[in-house]
Parts: sequence; structure tokens; C-alpha cells
Amino acid sequence: MSHHHHHHGSGHSHHHGTARLGWTILLNLIITAAEVVGGLISGSLALLSDAGHNLSDVIALILAFFGAKGAALKPTKRSTYGFKRLEVVTAFINAISLVAISVYIIYEAFHRYADPQPIDGTIMLSVAVIGLLGNVFSVWILHRDRNKTINDRAAFLHMLYDAISSVAVIIGGVVIIFSGWYLLDLILSVLIAVMILWSSFDILKEAAGIFMESAPSGIDVDEVSASIAAVAGVRDVHHLHIWSISSSQIALSCHIDLNEGERGCCPEVIREVHKVLLDRYGIDHATIQPEVGVCPEQPLVIKLPTGHKEKS
Repeated sequence: MSHHHHHHGSGHSHHHGTARLGWTILLNLIITAAEVVGGLISGSLALLSDAGHNLSDVIALILAFFGAKGAALKPTKRSTYGFKRLEVVTAFINAISLVAISVYIIYEAFHRYADPQPIDGTIMLSVAVIGLLGNVFSVWILHRDRNKTINDRAAFLHMLYDAISSVAVIIGGVVIIFSGWYLLDLILSVLIAVMILWSSFDILKEAAGIFMESAPSGIDVDEVSASIAAVAGVRDVHHLHIWSISSSQIALSCHIDLNEGERGCCPEVIREVHKVLLDRYGIDHATIQPEVGVCPEQPLVIKLPTGHKEKS
């Protein structure tokens, strides 16, 4: 589970990460513009949908960029976790805008199916090749960061899917040049739209899980509970909550009942619980409240140093 600890790294690598993202954003904006123009001139909806896909890349990259910047912002008095949730909010907005783009493409494809337009395959092909080169370059720049956070992963996946859809548009262009089968353009458009939809639902699901304070998907709450209970001196675990602060930070809070004899070793027990949580599950924000069999009815007896009799 060591991939949870990347945020202890130096700020230096972080800076390179955002610089790489910055260049990729610029590159993809250019490709998107080229594909929009190419799609309009050639009459290819597949090129336009590839542009839509590319725009989704740009959004994903901008999010990853701000996610990195936002996660690096220091906590304030009110925003005590810093601005790590910014990443999730932006990912959510991103995914919703992608849904809108793909719905529009599917609508437009049906529209054109009823009223087929001629397509210039040569322009379609050459613009798609430019798009593919840009994507391959982006994937190459980004693959080093692909597993860090929800947005870095989203950005990388978008790029990968986009490279695939550019290849599809290239094949489409070739087929249209040689056979004039314009319908293929619409089929490809719908396929690309479905691909965009599919990737955005994935992000929506993860972001919604973080909003709802759900336990992260890789973590079994019962298993964590058992691991805490297994620590020497712990009798029982209750009020256990596990949630995500951001896609790379997991928080936990719980109450533990200590065995009667463990009163003195309370700090050791807690230290051990923290260690188990971090090593085994990558949970680095744990708040543990210890309780030692105190019934509410019995007042806590405070032992004074001998010599002073307790006043009853």
C-alpha cells in the first residue's frame, strides 16, 4: 500500500509534475482546435467527437493541474484539511461536462443519419493523424504520474482512450477515402461518445463516494476493525468511521475499549494501532479515542498521592 505515501515527497517533483501538465494542456488545446476546424471543414462528426474527447482531456488535465495546486495549498482555520476536496469537486464537474458532450454527439449522429452529408476523407485522415501524434506525445509525458490521484489517473486514462479514438478516426478516414461509406463516420462518433460516457461515469462514481464519506473501495471496514481489535490491549472497537479526504488520503476515527490492566500502557496501544493502520492500509489520518471500562454512573476516582486522605 506504499502508493499512499507519495505526498511526503519533495515539493520539487511536484513542480515538475505541474509543469508537465501545463505543457500537455497547451498541446491538447491546440489539437482540440485543429480537430474542431477539421471536423467542420471535412464534415466529419467523428473528428468533432474526437475534439470533444480531446476537450475532455483538457478539462481532466486542468483539473489534475489544479488538483496538484489545490492539494498543495495549506490548511486554513476553517478549511482544516486544506483544499484537498477541491480535486474531487473539480473531477465531478469535469465528468458532468463530459456526459453533456457525449449526449450532444449522439444526438447529432442521429440527426445526420436522417440527412447524410458528404465527408472529405483526406482532411479527416490528416487531422486525425495530427490528433494521434499529439495524444501519443501527451501519454508519453504523463505516464510517469498516472497513479497519483483521481485527477492524474483520469488525465492519463483520457489520453489513452483518446489515442485509441484517434486511431479509430484514422481508420475511418482511410475507409471513407476508398469506399465513400459515410455512415462509418457516424458509427465511430457514437462509439467515441459511449467511450467518453463510460469514462466519466467511473469518475462520477469515485467522486460521489468521496462526497458521501464512503470508505474507499480498496478498504474492507470489517477487516480494518478486526485489525484494530487484534492489537494487544484492545478489548473492543466501536464508532468506527473510515472516509476519504481526497483520492490519496484516507481518514479514520474510532473509539477503542482498553483491557482493565492496560491503563498505564494506553499511549503504547494507541501508537501500535496507528502503526497497523498506516502500514497495512495506508491510513494516515487516524483519530483514536481510548476508553477504559468506565461506567457513566461511577464517578472517576482520582487517586491522590498517599498521605492526603480523600474527602468523601
